Amino acid sequence: MLRLRVAPKARRDAITGVHGGALKVAVTEPPDKGKANEAVLRLIAKTLHLPPACIEVLAGHTSRDKQVSIRCGGTAEELATKLLSATTDKRD
Repeated sequence: MLRLRVAPKARRDAITGVHGGALKVAVTEPPDKGKANEAVLRLIAKTLHLPPACIEVLAGHTSRDKQVSIRCGGTAEELATKLLSATTDKRD
């Protein structure tokens, strides 16, 4: 399970760093009818080179704070390392 802090309606889709133990994710889609959630899943899938079907929002469907499950692609530690290496904010 991965904790995310999502910023919808951002200028661009990106993994921007870490916030309170959660990965910060920015997406351009608005938080309307699941559009931002779908954009988050696509961004994580693209970053990890996985099919979007491997990733699912478990909790926080209508919140900025989300918990997602990644069912393929390696161990939780390996996936977290890949996502952290893709952050645009290298200060953390």
